[in-house]
Amino acid sequence: MSTETALSYAALILADAEIEVSAEKLLALTEAAKVPVEGIWADIFAKALAKQNIKDLLVKFEAGAAGAAPAAVGGAAGAAGEEAAAEEKEEEAKEESDDDMGFGLFD
Repeated sequence: MSTETALSYAALILADAEIEVSAEKLLALTEAAKVPVEGIWADIFAKALAKQNIKDLLVKFEAGAAGAAPAAVGGAAGAAGEEAAAEEKEEEAKEESDDDMGFGLFD
């Protein structure tokens, strides 16, 4: 099991038990599971989750495209569509940049 996975599970266990996520508690859980984790990783993980409500992160998870649907309902569909079109044009321009250098894939 990877360090990230072990720390993620430990954080979920703490959040489910409504216990504050701290480096010490994360290390205690990973040690109990016999998964070696360096203290620095537990510190970093605890700091990253310090101001987050883990349960809200799980319940209110939205994929990138799904986030546009509530905006469309609110009347901002035109603006969201324009932004998406602008991003697509920008990506296409980046993909076509090889042609500007005078060589292509099959030259």
